[in-house]
Amino acid sequence: MNLPDTILSVFRQSLLDDSPSITLDAQKFKVLHTSRNKLRQVDFTFEGRRLRGVEQNPNTTSRWAQIARKGTPVMQFLENQRYFAVVAGGKITWYGKHNEEKTSGRKNSQD
Repeated sequence: MNLPDTILSVFRQSLLDDSPSITLDAQKFKVLHTSRNKLRQVDFTFEGRRLRGVEQNPNTTSRWAQIARKGTPVMQFLENQRYFAVVAGGKITWYGKHNEEKTSGRKNSQD
């Protein structure tokens, strides 16, 4: 699986399927809940990289929170404590000049 397929799978399994764990390439990763807001969070690896998916907090002022408040599932993705992508309603938006823009054929989108 490539990175776009991987983060879409994490999004789908953790938020849409509400699974207690996700499976990627025969590896299982537990879906935890953050202590403060009880948001779903999953730490996983992709090609040796340690990544994290975190459910969007709907109680903030960001545009992604506005989307989450309307009922659309939203998950942010981080590497080394830096956001690199967000999935909202099954669509990926890449932050910055992420490498996967070129390989996946997807461009940054501004909603």
